[in-house]
Amino acid sequence: MQWFNLISKILNSMLRFLTAAVLLLVVMAGCASFGERHLRIRSDFEQGKLEAAKQEIDKGLKRKRDADLLKLNRSIIELCSGKPQEAEKLLREVRDHFEQNENEKIQHNAEKALSMLTDDNSVAYAGEDYEKVLIRVFLALSNLMYDGTDAPAYALQIGQKQNDIIKKGAVKDPKNEQKTINLKAESYRQVAIGAYLIGALQEETFRNYDDVTKAYEAVCAWEPGFSQGRRDLERAKHGVHSAPGNGVVYVFGLVGAGPYKLQQNCEVLQAAQFWTTAFLMMASNRPVVPDFAPIMIPCVVRPRTTVPALTVLVDGKRAGETETLADIGRMAEEQFEAVKPQIIARAVVRRAIKKGIIYGTKEAVDSNPWVSLAMELGGILWESLETADTRCWNLLPAEIQVVRLEIPAGEHRISLQPSSRVFSVSGNGYVSSTDSHPTGSEHERTIRVDAGRNTYVLANFPGNRLIGEIVVSSQ
Repeated sequence: MQWFNLISKILNSMLRFLTAAVLLLVVMAGCASFGERHLRIRSDFEQGKLEAAKQEIDKGLKRKRDADLLKLNRSIIELCSGKPQEAEKLLREVRDHFEQNENEKIQHNAEKALSMLTDDNSVAYAGEDYEKVLIRVFLALSNLMYDGTDAPAYALQIGQKQNDIIKKGAVKDPKNEQKTINLKAESYRQVAIGAYLIGALQEETFRNYDDVTKAYEAVCAWEPGFSQGRRDLERAKHGVHSAPGNGVVYVFGLVGAGPYKLQQNCEVLQAAQFWTTAFLMMASNRPVVPDFAPIMIPCVVRPRTTVPALTVLVDGKRAGETETLADIGRMAEEQFEAVKPQIIARAVVRRAIKKGIIYGTKEAVDSNPWVSLAMELGGILWESLETADTRCWNLLPAEIQVVRLEIPAGEHRISLQPSSRVFSVSGNGYVSSTDSHPTGSEHERTIRVDAGRNTYVLANFPGNRLIGEIVVSSQ
């Protein structure tokens, strides 16, 4: 009878762990399908299969938990397809939802607590810091492409949001509770594109040139390698938007494939975990299985940019070349490095809590060695099913580039061609482009330019081909 009870206990314990494992595998399969779906969307987008990408997004929208990220990706597709008003609507929805998530601290803290038993994927996605800033950037660009009435407000929000994020990044110094430290303030560069848009929009009004000058001074300070900013600043000091009879064309290029996340094993933590388990084995009277379960954390991947710039031709003549105003890949990478210690700390705490539950349960039930071993193996399975949170806005470009052209009013044929550049460094340390050669085909669009007014052109080149169409504000 004792043997029968012992076997029953072992079988019951193993059945419980197998049931838990199956449930976790189902959850993980859902996470895998999430990642696979987003990779398919990115692949279809970069190949120009916009309808296929939208169909994948529509499938994913049935799962509300993924809705925000899918809407962000859909906004890029709509913008590149010549539907900026639809893009703005989607971006506003996500912006407001992210803000709501930030304000609902009780629910957020409850999800954080639950994530200690699973992984960070169980927390509602509230956006990375750089994504929250870039939502405002693309709101401004989308609005510029059809009426521009709200673009000044969106442009102001870019800087305001970044300052708010940095302000909230201050935490108590663990070495001195009387002081605070703020890694975000040290690591997050100011984004120049908001100030640049403010300067361009204010300049078109032919007034408040002091504000225009301040905006361009900020651009020069935050992006010293952006030579267009120095020319803009010099022009603003003289209070001249354009010569009589001329208008201004701003060409915005969404250039290169943007950053995304992949998971990787944190080998340092895994080694520390193994030795911790080894010490427990020496100190315990119960069997302890060496723990080789990986500790997965996300990492930011920056694909190699194959399109350094766009050469702009007006009526068949070379008129200029775009320059980098916002390096999104750099933003994502630098900001991730600033928050990486927090990600690792959560992984360590999560693993400690899971081990504590396993060992505490073993002690509480006073199980025999075989049941104890089964629980240990189940615990390792529980830990090994953790996945890193690789959710991200993965249809972003690598860079936002721009060039300002002053040309006579009237209709013109504008062409964009991806090109590579050769750089030189001047004696004062400024980097400039000295030569370029085409790496892809020309893409043409007719535009209308009004005297004394701005016209905005936007195109997306994640590779050496145009995705979607050339979007023009006047049309």
